[in-house]
Amino acid sequence: MLDSIVENFPEEDILKADGLDEAVIGIDTATMRLIYSKSKCIEAMMANDDMTHEDAIEFLEYNTFNAYVGEQTPIWCDDTYE
Repeated sequence: MLDSIVENFPEEDILKADGLDEAVIGIDTATMRLIYSKSKCIEAMMANDDMTHEDAIEFLEYNTFNAYVGEQTPIWCDDTYE
């Protein structure tokens, strides 16, 4: 998904979250902010960084989901509900 977005908007400077490329689910074309799936972010942290589910959530909540990095801060879609 990320490759397709970057390919379709080559003139845009799109902010990406390190190590979470597979969690991208779209882009808000009004603001050119990437949209990430929180559940996919958790899965990526568990697979890539050998974290437990709880550790991945704690890490992402503290370091990623609640971080503001300017106007291009990604959108974190909360799809973790079952």
